[in-house]
Amino acid sequence: MEESKKLVDTIVKGIQEKKGQNITVIDLQKIEGAIARYFIICQGNTPTQVEAITDSVEEMARVGTGEKPVHIVGQELAQWVAMDYTDVIVHIFVPDMRNYYNIENLWQDALMTEIPNQE
Repeated sequence: MEESKKLVDTIVKGIQEKKGQNITVIDLQKIEGAIARYFIICQGNTPTQVEAITDSVEEMARVGTGEKPVHIVGQELAQWVAMDYTDVIVHIFVPDMRNYYNIENLWQDALMTEIPNQE
């Protein structure tokens, strides 16, 4: 469990490194049948920034925790990239896609933590 939290913290740093915005960490540990322990949702302003955030998360998680994603989908268009670390799933959106899918709404009964945007 402590490893998952360290991975979450490392991923958040990777997002912030590339100026990812509106980071939400959703703790799913008390949700029965949840597919992961945590969801991390954020956004980049452009597909290029989404790609940069994806690369930063992957590198920082590998260096900081030794973790590699089991699967990454969405890199071709970089509108919505999902990175699966088994216990932690990272969603990186462009703003329009994030608003359209509104996946935070699916987990309203989970504990959500909003990470303040960095200047």
